[in-house]
Amino acid sequence: MDSSADQSDTTMNKPPRARVEDAIDHDSAPAAAAPRSRDYLEGFLAAKTGDAPVGGDGSDLQADVIAALREIYDPEIPVNIYDLGLIYGVEVDDECDATVTMTLTTPHCPVAESMPGEIELRVSSVPGIRDAEVVLVWDPPWGPHKMSDDARLELGML
Repeated sequence: MDSSADQSDTTMNKPPRARVEDAIDHDSAPAAAAPRSRDYLEGFLAAKTGDAPVGGDGSDLQADVIAALREIYDPEIPVNIYDLGLIYGVEVDDECDATVTMTLTTPHCPVAESMPGEIELRVSSVPGIRDAEVVLVWDPPWGPHKMSDDARLELGML
């Protein structure tokens, strides 16, 4: 039996999130010791999250991811990868999962193997992000026209 076929047929599902409502109420269970007081949790348990989606275009979480991407600099060009135009898209869904679609200046870029991993680590370290995925694409190819005006000014191209 081919084990590679088994792996391709299975899909990776993310584990379910823990919710306060799912917790077992130990106060109602018989216990030998005195029941634990929950008054310190009263305000926390009473607070409900807003109905507004966490992710999506223009969300605070998406802005935080973009800010984190602006801290990563191309090793050959003194401009961050976002203003350099290497990032084609940043999506944050309602489950706080981020997907970054990006390219590199060339497939033979010296950081072609390490840059996507560094970006995934940086994005997943943004507070509030549950999971990060980097999708590396080559079409459309990168060109200097994709750079922001700030990047062009930094490189003396304006």
